Amino acid sequence: MAYWLVKSEPAVYSWDTFVKEKETCWSGVRNYAARLNLRAMKKGDEVLFYHSNEGMEIVGIAKVSKEAYPDPTTDDERWVAVDIKAYKKLKKPVTLAQLKQDKRFANMDLIRLGRLSVQTIKPAEWELLMKLSS
Repeated sequence: MAYWLVKSEPAVYSWDTFVKEKETCWSGVRNYAARLNLRAMKKGDEVLFYHSNEGMEIVGIAKVSKEAYPDPTTDDERWVAVDIKAYKKLKKPVTLAQLKQDKRFANMDLIRLGRLSVQTIKPAEWELLMKLSS
């Protein structure tokens, strides 16, 4: 299993909205590196849900429910989407400020590649994040 992180502005699409909908198509991604990450996602992979711009914190976990398919928001066949299902809310959100202060996360994509909307999470990072959120 691989681990990922997706970003959404709460004013646009929040964790609470996602939980109400239970599942969503993660579409509209127009960055080449993020597209590679979407294509690499496999059914059952776990995905951190990060509130960007407002809050700037990891708030929940989703699971990939459908692997990459043509993005329905464009006719350009190069772009893909995945479906994700809400899995669980974190007991305690993990803030970007916390991660930046902790040297163990210095090489994390969220710190190094801050603008990337779909990111990888290394297994060691995942374990640390789960400890911080409990």
